[in-house]
Amino acid sequence: MISYNCVPLFIFNWKVGLNSVCSFRIMALPGVKKDGREVKIYENADELSTDLADYVAELSEASVKERGVFAVALSGGSLISLMSKLCEAPYSKTVDWAKWYIFWADERVVAKNHADSNYKLAKDGLLSKVPFVPSHVHSINDTVSAEKAAEDYEFVIRQLVRTRVISVSDISDCPKFDLILLGMGPDGHVASLFPNHPVLEEKEEWVTFITDSPKPPPERITFTLPVINSASNVAVIVTGSSKAETVHLVIDDVEPDKPSLPAKMVQPTKGNLVWFLDKEAASKLDGSKFSQ
Repeated sequence: MISYNCVPLFIFNWKVGLNSVCSFRIMALPGVKKDGREVKIYENADELSTDLADYVAELSEASVKERGVFAVALSGGSLISLMSKLCEAPYSKTVDWAKWYIFWADERVVAKNHADSNYKLAKDGLLSKVPFVPSHVHSINDTVSAEKAAEDYEFVIRQLVRTRVISVSDISDCPKFDLILLGMGPDGHVASLFPNHPVLEEKEEWVTFITDSPKPPPERITFTLPVINSASNVAVIVTGSSKAETVHLVIDDVEPDKPSLPAKMVQPTKGNLVWFLDKEAASKLDGSKFSQ
C-alpha cells in the first residue's frame, strides 16, 4: 500500500485500484514521487484547492525572500477557480502580493473583456480580489494579430529577464519563471500546445502563436516547451473523470514509443514538477508503477 498526499490523506490500495479507498483518515504525508514528478491526489477539488493555495503561498514566500519578486505564469480553464483559496484568509493578508509579477502561459487573442479571455478569467476570479500592483500584471496586446501579440509578449519578457524580474536559466537563455501553473485538456494539451501541432517543435522562440486551435477561439499565443521546462517550478492541476484516461497515459507512461502528448512533454530540466489531481482525475492511474 502506498500513501498519497491528500487533505485529508487517504490510503489507496493499489492492487485493486484507486477506487478502493479506506474509510479512515491519517496525518498528511509527502506525495508520491515518480521519475522526478510529485503526484498529489485529493478526495475532492476543495481539498486540492486548499493545498494548492499552501503550495503557491510557500513558493511565493521563498522566492520573495531569495529574489525580492515572484514571477508566476497562469493558464485559463478551471485553474483560476481552483486558486480561489488564495483570496481568502490567511493568504489574502500574509502573501506579499506587491512582489508578484503575473504572466500568462497562454492566452486567447480576444479583447480583454471577452468571455474567452484568460486575463478576464484571472481578473474576475483573482486579480480583483487581492492587492496586486497593476503594472506588475502583464497581459497581451489584444489589438493586434496573434503573431504580433506573441512577438510583443516575448519582447516584454525579454526586457524583464534583462532586469532580473524574471530569472534566466543557467543552461540556456530561456526565462526561468518561479512558477508556471498549467491545466490539462482531455486531449492532453497544456497551455495552447496541442497534440501533433507544429509548435511543439519550436525551440528558438519563447512565445509563439497559433491560428488554428482545435478548440475555439482559434487564435492564441503560448509559451513554448523550452520556456515551460526552464521554470523553477511547474504545477499541472487536473480535475474530473473526463481527463482520467489522459492522466493515465501521461503519468503511467503508456505507449512510450508513440508521439508524446504535450502534457507528457512537460519535464522541467532542473526544476520541480508537481501534479495536483482530484480522485476522479487519478482514477485510472496504475499505482504499482509508483514508489516512495
